[in-house]
Amino acid sequence: MLIEKDLLVTLESILKTIYPHHSSEKIAQVVSRLMQIINEYSDKGGLDKGASNQIWDSSSTVLITYPDAIYKRGEPTLTTLSDLIDQKIGNIAKIIHILPFLKSTSDGGFSVSSHKDIEPIFGSWNDLKNFSDKHLLMADLVLNHVSASHPWVHEFMQSQVPGCDYILAPEEKEGWENVVRPRNSSLFISLETKNGKRNTWTTFGPDQIDLNWKNPNILIEFLELIILYLKNGVRWIRLDAVAFIWKEKETNCLHRFEVHQIVKLLRVLLEKLVGNSVLITETNVPELENLSYLSSGDEAHVAYNFPLPPLLLECLLTNKSDLLNRWLSSWPDFPEKTSYLNFTASHDGIGLRALEGLMDQERFHQLLVSCEKRGGLISHRRMQNGEDSPYELNISWWSAMSDGGVDPSCFQLQRFLLSQVFVLALKGIPAFYLPAILASENDLRTFGRTGQRRDLNREKFEAESIFNELADKRSLASQILNYLNSAIDIRSKEEAFHPESPMKCLTKSRSDLIIIRRGSDSDQRIWAIHNMTNMRLTFHLTDNILMERQSADYHWKDCLKNELITDNKLEFDPYSVKWLKISN
Repeated sequence: MLIEKDLLVTLESILKTIYPHHSSEKIAQVVSRLMQIINEYSDKGGLDKGASNQIWDSSSTVLITYPDAIYKRGEPTLTTLSDLIDQKIGNIAKIIHILPFLKSTSDGGFSVSSHKDIEPIFGSWNDLKNFSDKHLLMADLVLNHVSASHPWVHEFMQSQVPGCDYILAPEEKEGWENVVRPRNSSLFISLETKNGKRNTWTTFGPDQIDLNWKNPNILIEFLELIILYLKNGVRWIRLDAVAFIWKEKETNCLHRFEVHQIVKLLRVLLEKLVGNSVLITETNVPELENLSYLSSGDEAHVAYNFPLPPLLLECLLTNKSDLLNRWLSSWPDFPEKTSYLNFTASHDGIGLRALEGLMDQERFHQLLVSCEKRGGLISHRRMQNGEDSPYELNISWWSAMSDGGVDPSCFQLQRFLLSQVFVLALKGIPAFYLPAILASENDLRTFGRTGQRRDLNREKFEAESIFNELADKRSLASQILNYLNSAIDIRSKEEAFHPESPMKCLTKSRSDLIIIRRGSDSDQRIWAIHNMTNMRLTFHLTDNILMERQSADYHWKDCLKNELITDNKLEFDPYSVKWLKISN
C-alpha cells in the first residue's frame, strides 16, 4: 500500500506540472484511471515482480527489422522472420526491434490507423509474442500523430468524442513562425468536419495527423497501448519523434518542458509495470538537444546516437578520422542506467541535423555529393525562412560503403565490416539493421514504384532466395553475419564492453587511426584499434597507448583473432580492426 501511495503522489505531482491549467478534480480523475489500468494488469498477473534489475550487459545487441522484411507466400511475415532469425541471424538478435506492426496506411507503419490490431499480413499478437520466448522485444510508440484514417480522425470530422478532443487543430493561424520542421510539407492540412473546415497540424505529412497532448486523456490511451504491448512480450519501448508532441505559440514547438515531463511519467509507469523495461527516445536533432532526454537520469534509459552514422560515413568515404576522433574524445558522461544506442543504418535515412556544429560546410557538402555518386538521395526540411535544408541522406548503408572510383566494390566489404564492428567497440548498446547486414543495395525498384526516398533503404527479401544466399558461405550476407556473430560472441564475454563501462578515445589528434579504450580495470581493459583508411598502416605499441604497464611480464592478445602478439610492430590492412587485451 505504501508503494501504491508513493506512486499516486508521483503521478499527481508530474501531471500537475504538465497540466497546470486543469483542475485538481481532473488531475485526480486521470491519476485514478492510470492506477486502475495498472491494478487491472497486476490483478491478471501482469506485473513482472521477479524481473532482474539488470537491463543490459556486454551481450546486449539490437536487431532492427520490419515485420515483413522477409516474406513467403501464404505465411504470416512474423513467422517467416522468426524462422530466419532463429536459423541464420544468431546472437546479433538478443533484442529485436520490430518496427511498426499495427495497422497503418503509410510511412513504413508510422501512420498508425489502429491501436488494437496488427496488420493482417504480418500475423497475430501470438505471432509477435512468440519472439519473446527467445529474445527481448522492442516496439514503437508513435506518440505524435495517427493516420488520417484512424478512428480518432473520423470522430474529429464528425465532432464525436473522444476524437474531437484528441486531434490538434489550433484556431490561431498566427504565432507558428518559429516551428522547427522535420519535413518540407505543409504544416497544416484542412479537414472538412461537421462544423466546417478545420486546419489540423501535420508535422510529418498529410497522412499523419498530430495529436492534442494538452488533453491528458491521451496519456490514458497510450498507457492502454503500453499494456497491450507488455502482454505480448514487449519490454523495450521506443518513443518515436517524441520531441515534437507539445506545441505552444511563439515557440519552436520542440523539446518543450512538458515533453520531458511526459517522458518522465512514461518511465515511472513503465518501470512500475515491468522492472527490467527500457524506454528509448528517438530525436533526430543536434546532439545536446538529444542528450537532454538522458541527462537527468529519470527520463529515457536510452537515446539514439544520431551523430555517429554521418560522422562515421564521412570518415570512411574520405579516409580521414579527424572529426570522428574529436567527437569521440568529448563523449558525454551518462547517469547510471542510461546509455546511447549506437547504430550506423536504420529504417530511416542518415540524419544530418546531428552534424550541426560538428562539420564545416565544405565537408558537409562533399558528404552529400559523395552519397549522390553512390546512388543516394537527399531529403529536406522546411526552414523558418521558407527555404529547404538537407535533413537526411537516403541510401542503403551497403551502397554507401562502395568506392567512388572505377570499381565500386573496391574495399566495400572491408569498409562495411569495419563500420559494424566499430559500433561494437563504443560505450553503449550496438544496433544493426537487418537489410544492411544482408548487404542490401539501394532498392531502386521499390523507390521507382512508390517515389518514397526512404524506400531506397527498406528492401524486403523473398524467403527462399535469402535462405539460399545464406546457405552459400561465400555470399556477402554470409560473410557479414559470420564475422559479426564471431565478434559479438567475443564481446559478450568481456566485461570491458558492458554498455556502461568507461570509454576513452586515445587518438584525438590523429586522422588515420581511431583507438578506443574500454574498461576500468587495467587487467580487463580492451583497446580497439581501427585503421580508418584505405592504406596499410604500421603501429608501434610502445610508442602509443600501451605504456600504462611498465613491467615486461605480459603479452598482448588480439581478441578478435585469438592471437598472441609477440612483436612491438603491428601491421594494419586497410579498414582493419584489432581488439587488444593484456595476456599475462
